[in-house]
Amino acid sequence: MQIAQRMRPLQANVFADMDRAKFLARSLGKPIVDLSLGSSDLPTPPHVLEAIAAALPDPTTHGYCLFSGTQGFRQAAARWYTDKFGVAVNPETEVLLLIGSQEGTAHLPLAILNPGDFALLMDPGYPSHAGGVYLANGQIYPMPLNPEDGFLPRFEDIPPAVLEQSRLMVLSYPHNPTTATASLAFWQTAVAFCQRHNLVLAHDFPYADLTFTGQPAVSALQADPDKTCTVEFFTMSKSYNMGGFRVGYAIGNAELITALRQVKASVDFNQYPGIQRGAIAALTGPQDTVHHMIDTFRQRRDAAVAALDRIGWAVPVPEATMYIWAPLPEPWGDRSREFCLRLVERTGVALAPGIGFGKAGEGYVRLALVHPPEVLEDAIAHMASFLT
Repeated sequence: MQIAQRMRPLQANVFADMDRAKFLARSLGKPIVDLSLGSSDLPTPPHVLEAIAAALPDPTTHGYCLFSGTQGFRQAAARWYTDKFGVAVNPETEVLLLIGSQEGTAHLPLAILNPGDFALLMDPGYPSHAGGVYLANGQIYPMPLNPEDGFLPRFEDIPPAVLEQSRLMVLSYPHNPTTATASLAFWQTAVAFCQRHNLVLAHDFPYADLTFTGQPAVSALQADPDKTCTVEFFTMSKSYNMGGFRVGYAIGNAELITALRQVKASVDFNQYPGIQRGAIAALTGPQDTVHHMIDTFRQRRDAAVAALDRIGWAVPVPEATMYIWAPLPEPWGDRSREFCLRLVERTGVALAPGIGFGKAGEGYVRLALVHPPEVLEDAIAHMASFLT
């Protein structure tokens, strides 16, 4: 059987290797402490679950849901965004419900790129950003992120010949995996650059709330309030612990929202209305669970950084996200995949290898803070025994 050539770049996946390694370790009876996936272990807020449960017996929620059936959610999302970031949003033309923000970022290249067009992606970056470009038969220009630049891309380093063929730039701050944040001044520079070169600016924004500074992260649309070239992707997975419910949304330029809606209409219907009701309850209801989530991950960050310091593994202290981006100690500096495979085989502790996020991620591992402090400390103790 012949498989499409566009699938070739998707066949090699270091995370699939890690999944097999975890399965093998489990089959040998080794308990796994999985710090490789950014899937929150915190519970979905009770008032969200109550809204979903109340919808289940309602037969009006049991059929297909078209765009008009998402109006209540779009209105709630628009109000949430305006209250948080001070930018007006039209829920009819500038908001689109998604089955998770990953769906939106993967479908967007289909709406923007012609075969051979370039997308400018962060390196390291979230793997699904590249997957969507490959499925659209686009080309990728990786923008290296270096610690000396605060893990921010250097737009001036992009070759003019690449820019002439580029249609899309994808950014994401707070950043997975490096945990870097971006200022309003950076976003103003990014928007001006995209306007000058006729690029769509897509901002993947799952960690809008998960910062440890006391303030939400900066939205790209605060630098582009007229939405001239920008679309932003949100998810309910992080702030509201709704990862398994698969609900997210896009806010931004009306033309881009329309194009994304057309792609989506060819692929799927909208999220189950009961889950939409739960998401509305999350966005409009009490936000104390969001504050609790932030405090929880702050405590875990502090415990993990301190535990790593005790074993002689110095790491930067993250200002945001649920991760630690740790430079590998010698002699493992350029062997992140091998390090993670051997670590889970010998100790049961699973980390994400930096090479899985792009060439510039080599030399790092990502540790997800998805367990209580005592579990993180015990896992790091096992890591210490492995290192010695």
